[in-house]
Amino acid sequence: MADSRLVPRADRLAHLTTLRRAFAGGGAGAATVAQACSAHQAQAAERELLERVDEIVARVAALPDADRAAVARVLATVTEGMCVDLEWFPGKDAAGVAALGTLEDLDRYTYLVAGCVGEFWTELHVAHRPRLAAWGGAARLADGVRFGKALQMTNVLRDVPRDLQQGRCYLPERALAALGLAPRDLLDGAGAARARPLIDRLVTLTLDHYDAAWRYALAVPRLEWRMRLACAWPLLIGLATLGALAAHPNPVAARPPVKIARSRVRNLLARSVVAVWSNPALAAEAARLRPRVQPPGRS
Repeated sequence: MADSRLVPRADRLAHLTTLRRAFAGGGAGAATVAQACSAHQAQAAERELLERVDEIVARVAALPDADRAAVARVLATVTEGMCVDLEWFPGKDAAGVAALGTLEDLDRYTYLVAGCVGEFWTELHVAHRPRLAAWGGAARLADGVRFGKALQMTNVLRDVPRDLQQGRCYLPERALAALGLAPRDLLDGAGAARARPLIDRLVTLTLDHYDAAWRYALAVPRLEWRMRLACAWPLLIGLATLGALAAHPNPVAARPPVKIARSRVRNLLARSVVAVWSNPALAAEAARLRPRVQPPGRS
């Protein structure tokens, strides 16, 4: 719904509000607004998802009470993030590029669209996996939030060039202004290069989130090896991607966007299957990637 760009922005906001009410058990209408968007959705899988939204809402409603409440909370938060995104960025292309205001705005955005998912995922595992009954707590939830933020910040940094072309700049306006830059300056290669200190600062912040995320992953009991792999795989791929971004001479102007090769992804996954049973081995895999994301000048 949020990405159906041929639908006017005000209509998408209204559709998201209707969907949020439906997921919260507050009335019908989801199918009608989904159909309004599905006609404009070019991707077949996403179009089918929109066409089956009534089934999705019904399945959420049929969940046990505690699970339904948790799902409703995370859906409300994620869709709030989608609404924030549509409100912040009214333009459709580079000519109307707009930016988030502050680093605090960026942190809030990453919580709304990803950090809350780490929180939800933690609650769900604690509720349903007996070995994890005593595994939760406030510190674990906080690390789960930072897990989500680490992955989302990697996406933000990787997708800057594409987002700029769509009128979106997640690099905060105030932080850019401190470098004598406006969002539109990033569309020029020289202006993009001048944003390097901000990119390095955000890489450092993201790396700190990864440290918390690895703390989370390594705390998962070894017998819960599927969950450990489910944590390790996105973290390893994310760290490798962050490393490639940090090493790129001008990632804000990168064409095509920075990403790691599929062969390297396969190698990371294969190594992790062996390392997953051992905390020192899994930590060594993370440490092997970590020096590659040290921004210049950081010891």
